[in-house]
Amino acid sequence: QRRQTEAIWRAMAGDSRGLDSVRRSRDTEWPLPEGVSARMLSPTLRLYEPAEAAGRELPTLIYLHGGGWTFGSINSCSRFCGALAARGAARVVAVDYRLAPENPFPAGLEDCKAAVRYVIDHAEELKTDTAAVAMGGDSSGGNLAVATALSAECRGRVAKLVLFYPVTQAVADSSASWSEFGRGFGLDSDIMKAFDSAYVGMADAKDTRISVGLLPADTLRAWLPQTLLVAAGRDILRDQGKDFAARAGRKARREELPEAAHLFITVPGQDEAFNTAVRLAA
Repeated sequence: QRRQTEAIWRAMAGDSRGLDSVRRSRDTEWPLPEGVSARMLSPTLRLYEPAEAAGRELPTLIYLHGGGWTFGSINSCSRFCGALAARGAARVVAVDYRLAPENPFPAGLEDCKAAVRYVIDHAEELKTDTAAVAMGGDSSGGNLAVATALSAECRGRVAKLVLFYPVTQAVADSSASWSEFGRGFGLDSDIMKAFDSAYVGMADAKDTRISVGLLPADTLRAWLPQTLLVAAGRDILRDQGKDFAARAGRKARREELPEAAHLFITVPGQDEAFNTAVRLAA
């Protein structure tokens, strides 16, 4: 993580060679499960579909990969997207959004809004009900999912959210989990600060389109779609996610996997947590 952190800071100073190397290392597509097909809908959208669902209407989950807004890709979330499609509960559309620091806020967010528009505009072709479009994401992808669903353009168009250890505040939150798990648990505090700086750019980190957890509780309870938040118990982001879910009231259902650490969606090695996450999402 120290190497990755240094690469992000260097990219913010104009030298992106190290960050490009990190991105290439994370850009591996997972083999498709049996009974799942995948195809590109556009240069930035990939559809995962249960083979048995051909021609049958299903909900659609628009999925946003993690990676601190600075790396990750349409491939890095392919294991989860394929596994969820294999459950037969939904089609999944993975999104390749623009990355920071080259494209700071709001570039990635705008790409996610465009993905919602695409799915709704092509609902007949995708065999989905426009009232059954959900969004999901892990870490920074979870942040983008919330920000998209609550945006003026997409409010009321996203029926549900599925979030895995989402970033809800793009600032050091001074929580117990930030202190306890800030080193050695998959997401160190140093790299989280670099992620935040790269994405925020010249904006205000407390802008609620970025730090969605700073939205007033009454706003969340009025406008947040029904939300599943799956947390890792050994994660620097655990407590800010817990606060977000509490502020959302009945709109959010939070499930904590107490022995899990950050990254279980995209990095192999925590199979029990991954399989539980797929089951809960389905």
